[in-house]
Amino acid sequence: MVKTGKAFGSDEDIKNQMSEAQGLVTAMGQDAVFCCPVKISKVLSGTFFGKGVIERLKRQCEEHNAELLVADTDLSPVQQRNLEKALNLKVIDRTAVILEIFGRRAQTKEGKLQVELAHLTYQRGRLVRSWTHLERQRGGGGFLGGPGETQIELDRRHLDTRILKIKKELEKVRQTRAIQRSARVKVPYPVAALVGYTNAGKSTLFNFITKSEVFAKDMLFATLDPTMRKIDLGQGTEIILSDTVGFISNLPHELVMAFRATLEEVLEADVILHVIDVANPKYKEQRENVLEVLHELGLQKIEYEPAYVEVYNKIDLLPDEEKAHILKKNSGNSVAVSALNGEGVEALSALLLRKFAKKTEVRTLAFDMADGKGIAAAYRMGEVLERREDVKGGKVYLVVRG
Repeated sequence: MVKTGKAFGSDEDIKNQMSEAQGLVTAMGQDAVFCCPVKISKVLSGTFFGKGVIERLKRQCEEHNAELLVADTDLSPVQQRNLEKALNLKVIDRTAVILEIFGRRAQTKEGKLQVELAHLTYQRGRLVRSWTHLERQRGGGGFLGGPGETQIELDRRHLDTRILKIKKELEKVRQTRAIQRSARVKVPYPVAALVGYTNAGKSTLFNFITKSEVFAKDMLFATLDPTMRKIDLGQGTEIILSDTVGFISNLPHELVMAFRATLEEVLEADVILHVIDVANPKYKEQRENVLEVLHELGLQKIEYEPAYVEVYNKIDLLPDEEKAHILKKNSGNSVAVSALNGEGVEALSALLLRKFAKKTEVRTLAFDMADGKGIAAAYRMGEVLERREDVKGGKVYLVVRG
């Protein structure tokens, strides 16, 4: 496999980038037989790499009996096709790898639909790879698809039909989720959503807190389909904890859009728990990547909101000095934990209790009967437990939780 880039950082940066690329290949179910960084000064529109690099890659692929070349970058359809011809083996790019992983891991109907939508969107732009002769035409009288319609146009039309159908099915999923969320509001159970870079330990933390057995493994994208469990924080406060798909740098745009329904759980959450793998040397960059995707989803400057909590995970892997430094960051919006041995999880639960206790305070509010806006706001922003009207006094009393 190949790690490409015009500009490289330090040796440590290259090492970490290659490690993530190898992790993606492994998560796809393949063995990475060799991995080499390729520094290029100019991207060629036809082949991405220059002749010298292609010759070197061809030689290395033959030496290692490689059957597949993975470029850890985005390739155009033309670049992909020309590289396959030059190297005489299958070539895929970073987006294709991530799509393949998602396709293997999705379990629910919704997850499978989202993966298929992303895959079809990606495939639509690469139809040129299937037909080298664009003049190939469909026979017939021309009343089906029009006279002279090329095979590519036919394939594209079939893809568009399928894409439209999937979008309609996903819209039904969104509507179902909206109904489920409204039902939870009526109960009501506030929601805390776990987000973070892939392999940050979200599912392990989720299992420890909820005493569940959600699939958790030291592997990129171990979790794809959202999982939710109700937990009791004590003092009469119950919440729903949601585990979500992991984020990654350069997340394909097709996936950000296709997984919108899944990520809506994050958008609707009362508190967002951003799990950060502090044992990873690149954890600061990973943090920024997650925030970038959250911003893209519409959560602008979420990191400055009181409903945002950073959970520094895997402190059990840190040297004592670094661990002490991370522990100093514990505050009202951050906490250090080890999802593996449970260290700090009690402090995280206490932090959540403080967050949600504020949301579950019960107060009695008095409004003038003519104050329709104020009364409506109380219903909108909290749960009205009781309403009492004093007609003679012209007052409305609401017992509100929230």
